[in-house]
Amino acid sequence: MKKSISKIPFRGTPEQEKQLMEVIKKHRDQKDALIKVMQEAQEIYGYLPLEVQQMIAEGMNVPVEEVYGIATFYAMFSLSPKGENKISVCLGTACYVKGAQALIDRITEVLGIRPGECTEDGKFSLEACRCIGACGLAPVMTINDDVYGRLTDKDVDGILKKYMD
Repeated sequence: MKKSISKIPFRGTPEQEKQLMEVIKKHRDQKDALIKVMQEAQEIYGYLPLEVQQMIAEGMNVPVEEVYGIATFYAMFSLSPKGENKISVCLGTACYVKGAQALIDRITEVLGIRPGECTEDGKFSLEACRCIGACGLAPVMTINDDVYGRLTDKDVDGILKKYMD
């Protein structure tokens, strides 16, 4: 699945930038430390927007294309911020066969985001995952630590309302 680049403006703080510069300084001379720096940057910012990728590239003296290539190749990296409420819809076989795509379609319609994206207000992010191990409840979605099973697209609006306050 192609990773989405955030449409939300970057809002890094001077404190975050200072932390990132300390991480870069610590690893600058280590050729094999780029992924480690990227992981630490994601811990600082919560994701890897282009602005952060550029700071990493400059600080580590590598092309920004290399940083971007790694960020888009490895699933552990996100180019979009995570929302206050993290929605995950299982697309494993059992869930998919029982209508999980209809759940994603409805969430996309209601919130205006696709998998890999975050709403502009930062309230919700949406991810599609492979299997959460609750096949007997298919199709399943989670919001933060709450699990919802045996869903149809008609259930989505009521569930989302619980998190919209």
